[in-house]
Amino acid sequence: MKTPSNRLLLFIPAFNCARQVVRVLDQLDPRVMAQVHRVLLVDNRSTDGTEEAVLAWARLHPGFPLVLLRNDANYSLGGSHKVAFSYALRHGYTHVAVLHGDDQADVRDLLPWLEEGRVLELDAFLGSRFTRGSRFLGYSRFRILGNLVFNALVSLVAGRRLTDLGSGLNLFRTALLADRFDLPFPDNLNYNVYMLMYLVAARARFDFFPISWRESDQLSNVRFLQQSLEILSVCLRYRLDRKGLFSPAPSTSPRAYTSQVILDIPREG
Repeated sequence: MKTPSNRLLLFIPAFNCARQVVRVLDQLDPRVMAQVHRVLLVDNRSTDGTEEAVLAWARLHPGFPLVLLRNDANYSLGGSHKVAFSYALRHGYTHVAVLHGDDQADVRDLLPWLEEGRVLELDAFLGSRFTRGSRFLGYSRFRILGNLVFNALVSLVAGRRLTDLGSGLNLFRTALLADRFDLPFPDNLNYNVYMLMYLVAARARFDFFPISWRESDQLSNVRFLQQSLEILSVCLRYRLDRKGLFSPAPSTSPRAYTSQVILDIPREG
């Protein structure tokens, strides 16, 4: 069972997912919220009414412990992670669960593990679309095949079986993030690949768990060729210059990942 010393922040990154994000929020039933202290939704400068949809949902659920942030610029998925991890560290959360706002994953796949409790001792617990027990609904065979190929390639380079390079449902222990090793990582969708390779290189304690994954009305932000080339580059650099892969370029100035608080509803009790 979860002990009182564990405080879990549920982070929902959202970008142009006005229809889907409400369905994600609807997943947060009392059983989920028994494990979650607060929900942090980071809107990455959406232009389709995502923020308005979240505010409308909040009005229908008064007292729901929700923080809504709006990034000051479009930081992409990786940059939104950096915003959320900074928030978690500042506010004393022991764990951050990541649930993408596009309604492809289901947070309830993580619940049995949270209720059992031992996964909270890991540095990371990563949702996998491609392990025994995972389930697909409407996911194209082309994407499944592409993912399996890259999973195998990166596993070979890493020297460990990696069953998913980045899904929409993950759990991190904030103590892992305290030195902000992730700040030099790219802000794009390959942030998750860098994070995974760092976990391997640092010999962090992590494991995968099966999740359900669906595609219906989501709009993919993946640029297959560009992402594929970058994953190949990561693999090559991991072999040739592992230290440099995870370090900022000497001429790079740290970027400020700032955001505005749009809504801040504290947890009661």
